[in-house]
Amino acid sequence: MAIVVGSVVIVLGLPFLFWRLMMPENDDQKFMGYLNADQKALAEQLESDVRYLSETIGERNMHRTGTMDITAAWIESRFGEIGFDRIDRQTYTLQRSVYHGREADNLIAEVAGIKDTKKVLIVGAHYDTVPNSSGANDNSSAVAALLALARHFMDQPADITLRFVAFANEEPPFFRTSDMGSYAYAKSLKNQNEYIIAMLSMDGLGYFSDEPGSQYYPLPGIGLLYPDTANFIAFVTRFKDYRLMNKALKAFRNSADIPAEGVALPGFIPGVTWSDHWSFWQHGFPAFLVTDTLPFRDPNYHTPRDTPDKLDFERMALVVEGLAGAIRHLGENK
Repeated sequence: MAIVVGSVVIVLGLPFLFWRLMMPENDDQKFMGYLNADQKALAEQLESDVRYLSETIGERNMHRTGTMDITAAWIESRFGEIGFDRIDRQTYTLQRSVYHGREADNLIAEVAGIKDTKKVLIVGAHYDTVPNSSGANDNSSAVAALLALARHFMDQPADITLRFVAFANEEPPFFRTSDMGSYAYAKSLKNQNEYIIAMLSMDGLGYFSDEPGSQYYPLPGIGLLYPDTANFIAFVTRFKDYRLMNKALKAFRNSADIPAEGVALPGFIPGVTWSDHWSFWQHGFPAFLVTDTLPFRDPNYHTPRDTPDKLDFERMALVVEGLAGAIRHLGENK
């Protein structure tokens, strides 16, 4: 019996060991609590944008008539303030349930590549919220980051073309359906046969904690291998896109003063498909998610308590800096 049990443990354990050896090493970097002048200015701008979305506009979704239009117009105006002469709108028609026939908009700002304009990297974040939530972390934080990254690359273009896209309708009842804004956009890219090298989805970038035990995971075994303190940002993808995610993660770590962890998991694990990168997978494009892990650390997730005062804008600024480095590395024309 002991031999049988031992054999089962080995058979079950070997794939797990192989998976862990494939994953990036844990990041032992720590947030030092100090920002330089540029980082402080970035943190202030991030807070300003989050507060406008969450406090001035507030809850924004198809349930509250007019709020999606108001939000889209504000994002469009912010892209214009940054210096974009052209901001494209992709208007698409919803097909499901009580929203059948209604329209929604994706907002697209493009920075042409200085070496190759045909290759495109998509950076995206959804701008809608669940009902009864102002969505400071989910997902004003990522929209603010999107705007900051757009400003950065407007001044310092990458080798290849970058598109910064604000997506409609990621949240339920549209979640993981063809009525997501990101699904409509990814479908149009495929139909136009565009050369998309990768898509980076940002969803929840602002909630951090230094308390031990503040970080949770969808499966107990994962928690044995990753930090139990919610002081890091996470890079998440499927096995197929592991190399892409790992390349971005390494560049982030080289550019940021905040820890980052990376993982590739099957799509059936809770959280792996929970954002706009899923839409790009459905159309054959490589993609990954950058997130603070939302429900696995943030007690305010999808509640009225998701407000700006719960967010750490200093650490958000460091995340944006790291993402700028990751995007530039992915955008190198080789």
